[in-house]
Amino acid sequence: MSVRNPSTGIDRFAVTRWLAAEAGLILPLRFTRIGGGQSNLTFRVEDATGGFTVLRRPPIGAVLETAHDMAREFEITAGLHRADQKVPRPIALCRDVAVTGAPFYLMEHVTGHVLLDRDAAELLAPEIRRRAGLEMIDTLVDLQHVDLDLAGLEQLRRRTPYIARQVRRWHGQWEASRTRDLPEVDELAVLLAEAAPSTDEHVLVHGDYRLDNLLVVDDGSVAAVLDWELCTTGPPLADLGLALAYWEEASMPAGLFPSPVTSLVGFPTPGELIERYIQRSGRDASGLEYYTALAFWKIAIIIEGVYRRWLTDPTNGAETAGDLGEIVPRLVHRATEVARGAA
Repeated sequence: MSVRNPSTGIDRFAVTRWLAAEAGLILPLRFTRIGGGQSNLTFRVEDATGGFTVLRRPPIGAVLETAHDMAREFEITAGLHRADQKVPRPIALCRDVAVTGAPFYLMEHVTGHVLLDRDAAELLAPEIRRRAGLEMIDTLVDLQHVDLDLAGLEQLRRRTPYIARQVRRWHGQWEASRTRDLPEVDELAVLLAEAAPSTDEHVLVHGDYRLDNLLVVDDGSVAAVLDWELCTTGPPLADLGLALAYWEEASMPAGLFPSPVTSLVGFPTPGELIERYIQRSGRDASGLEYYTALAFWKIAIIIEGVYRRWLTDPTNGAETAGDLGEIVPRLVHRATEVARGAA
């Protein structure tokens, strides 16, 4: 008889046996769900020695094609760890879906603050919050200097242009997961495709780069960057535009986050983040509005997918997942505003 709880996604007996055999963890094991629970599921695993590791698996329920690829995320993290970047060390990958219903992987546990909400951010003094914001930019610039060949990540390079790939992929995701008609999403797909900036420079792109995907230690420095499932290669401003879109959302009482974070005293303004990027990277920020518009559009589509999974199974996700449906049209409208400003 399976002991997997649909609300957790873990068959504790089967996963325990696998982790003992393949990762050398000492029984018994204790699993604790961590994180916001809106997409991939993450668990802290404690073994009999008192040591911690982290297990990550896809969300419960229907998963769109090409999304939530654990093996790919494991391999990307392994390459970045070889390149001495700020990522958790990957430990073991399970491809066998018979173990717990989906592939999963185990990585080291990195200590740090996840600044998801106001309560977490208020644990840090204003000057530490400021450093965390600036370190977010510094860490991004470091990632953009990764040599893909030396890291064994040359497979991330793509022949097709970044914008064409992004518009095609995310518009397809919208069609597969939408719960209502929003013509503005389709209009934006056309506008974004037609207005794509040209660039000859392509770097590592995290694809979901934002404050709460970082682990921040007590002095405000970044200990690790998490959640690499959307990683690819593309223009340098792609991740900056996404980070700024999320920064705006994290300052809004009715935004995506449990409570306003980046509106707290100490956090840099968006303008200061842009200036830091220009200073540290040596690039200018021409075309940044376009990438911010693309980010709002993409985030809206991601949130629609989360909302659809919640509608299918309300146990799949955080308690506030049902509220996300109201946020999607606002995000789409914000994308349109920024895109028109960039045109």
